[in-house]
Amino acid sequence: MATDGVERGSPMGLRRFLEPASTASPVPDLRRFLEPKPRPAPGERCDFCTEILAPTHSHVVDVEGRSLRCACRACWFLFAPDGAAGGRYRSVPERYQHDDGFLLTDAQWETLQIPVGIAFFFVNSVGGDAVAFYPSPAGATESLLPIGIWQDLTTTNLMLQGMAPDVEALLVRRERGGPRQAFLVPIDACYELVGIIRRTWKGFDGGQEAHDAIDGFFADIAEKSRSVVTGRTS
Repeated sequence: MATDGVERGSPMGLRRFLEPASTASPVPDLRRFLEPKPRPAPGERCDFCTEILAPTHSHVVDVEGRSLRCACRACWFLFAPDGAAGGRYRSVPERYQHDDGFLLTDAQWETLQIPVGIAFFFVNSVGGDAVAFYPSPAGATESLLPIGIWQDLTTTNLMLQGMAPDVEALLVRRERGGPRQAFLVPIDACYELVGIIRRTWKGFDGGQEAHDAIDGFFADIAEKSRSVVTGRTS
């Protein structure tokens, strides 16, 4: 039986139905499916599920690798409980505390041998020791802690006694002739400060842009922080 004048078994009939309606080559239409899609910029997607992230998002610490991972809110909650993922990953908490009465003596600061007025400290759960870093135009630089000083600080200052390992840090700003500030902050805030200094620091003294950016960072931290009424033990 013929349909529209074409026999079903006719090669010529099949050719008519398989030929494109347009005489233009179909290759350009297929080419767009073969071209690689542009990859998103680093930090725009969750490192665990690849969900698109907002510019301001949560972080998770890779405890073994001592590195930060960007995380969507769902993955952040996934790693929030203690022992999640066998302890490999820990969600960075979001609390900020400020202690006006924080005790760090001149003698203790001198023993740290930190060449700048800003430093942050956290406990590395893998090694079980506290470590100290200070920001510089080259990045975060580690400074060895003298034996016993961290124990002295945690015994004296109540704010440190509940500080979570790996994910929270003591951030200290100590300027000559100026106020001393001590905050308990999420660890990613410290690396945010490191990034600010790397981007803005110019010349030997940093320049006005860098100092304004640092002042703005600490003003923002102070605004977020809850004040610790009793700063130290007897």
